[in-house]
Amino acid sequence: MTEQVVKRVVIAGGGTAGWVAAAALVKQLGPLLDITLVESDEIGTVGVGESTIPTSRSFHDLLGISEPAFMRATQATFKLGIAFENWGRIGDRFIHSFGEIGRRSTWMADFHHFWMAAREQGFGGSLADYCFELRASEAGKFGKVEGVNINYAYHLDATLYARFLRGLAEPAGVRRVEGKIARVEQHPETGFIAGLVLESGTRIEGDLFIDCTGFRALLIEQTLHTGFEDWARWISTDSAFAVQTRSTGPAIPLTRAIAHEAGWRWRIPLQHRVGNGLVYCSEFMTDEDARAKLLNDIEGEPLIEPRLIRYRTGCRRQVWNKNCVALGLASGFIEPLESTSIHLVKVAVTRLIQEFPFGGCDAALAERFNAQSRYELEGIRDFIILHYHLTEREDSPFWRRCRTMEIPASLAQRMAVFRAHAHAWQDGGDLFRVDSWVQVLLGQRLAPRSYHRLARMMGAAELRDALQGLKTNIDAAVARLPSQQEFLASYCAAGES
Repeated sequence: MTEQVVKRVVIAGGGTAGWVAAAALVKQLGPLLDITLVESDEIGTVGVGESTIPTSRSFHDLLGISEPAFMRATQATFKLGIAFENWGRIGDRFIHSFGEIGRRSTWMADFHHFWMAAREQGFGGSLADYCFELRASEAGKFGKVEGVNINYAYHLDATLYARFLRGLAEPAGVRRVEGKIARVEQHPETGFIAGLVLESGTRIEGDLFIDCTGFRALLIEQTLHTGFEDWARWISTDSAFAVQTRSTGPAIPLTRAIAHEAGWRWRIPLQHRVGNGLVYCSEFMTDEDARAKLLNDIEGEPLIEPRLIRYRTGCRRQVWNKNCVALGLASGFIEPLESTSIHLVKVAVTRLIQEFPFGGCDAALAERFNAQSRYELEGIRDFIILHYHLTEREDSPFWRRCRTMEIPASLAQRMAVFRAHAHAWQDGGDLFRVDSWVQVLLGQRLAPRSYHRLARMMGAAELRDALQGLKTNIDAAVARLPSQQEFLASYCAAGES
């Protein structure tokens, strides 16, 4: 048997990324590894990643996490999708839900082709009528009812989430070392990272280092000079103000993404408060105006002073370089419009577990890891660009530039195929499903010129009855659900055991 070369794992930085990595590695590979996490209480984290996508649920299952316990600890609420307001035109609103749209699909044609055939014949209503999660979110409802499968994610307090994961990781064997990293030592011949030296003088050696130092990218960039690919030509927002407010009403199971003249703002309801933020392009809005706009538009009393966050949209040219793997903000950043940041940390650490370099960090394994990471990231990038580019707004220089900018060829192809034939697809490594692409493409007014004629092989009366039956079943299922606020009170309200 080959001797294990990589055993000592050192995680630089805590926060959500660091403790996600620590909890997952110790849960899955604990007996095989010595895991140390270095963080300083004096260094703050971005800590505003308060919205997730449904993949978090399977990750929690992997770690054996109790959902009610997690939700109590993080003051979490349920999330069924994102409501986009003012994106296609001022006054527009659509929901990108996590649900499946309709049931009438075959391997030849997805449900929306049948819906388009119905609309052409004068019936069919709104596409939203045929998605259970979308209708439930509009009604502010959530529940776990026997016989009803619901696809959902969470809104959560990111700071509390990191603390919760730490509470799982340390008892399982992760060693936490408090302190600031003063310098990073490298092997003189290979350039591999050999150890971290703290301000206290403590030296921590390792075989594999995981960079969770946020935008500083202390290991992957400042030490290894990996390089950064900037995507600002497509996603030009570069700043955000974040603030927390008191709740002013029941928590709805939706994130709100409300476009404004130079970007957008979010509203995320938790059990104990609401997370708010305003994302903007500093070329078209000053910091002073952005702060004022956020405070003017929020609902409820601010609990903290608005915090300014600067960022660059793009990715490291390699997220695995030598014996260093970057996670979270250290690996790159795609702005938070579709709540993908925490997902990217979790999928990366899951991939690392699957492809763990017990036999040593070699270039071939790193190359494969980097290729997988880049493919996924570029798919998410294209989906985010779609929201900005597919607009009819001309009320500001920001939106006029978004509408007319050149876009990646991969996205241009998707839009062209949908515009001509209403075809959408999800390849093997894509995060976003056909339903997601369809909801955003149609929600932002891209009207296909044609659709798959298989749908016309179904008689009008049969199609009408099928759609009506589906809508009736969804209406009945939504009617049986409690409000999210009622369900939270019985399921995971803070303070319950």
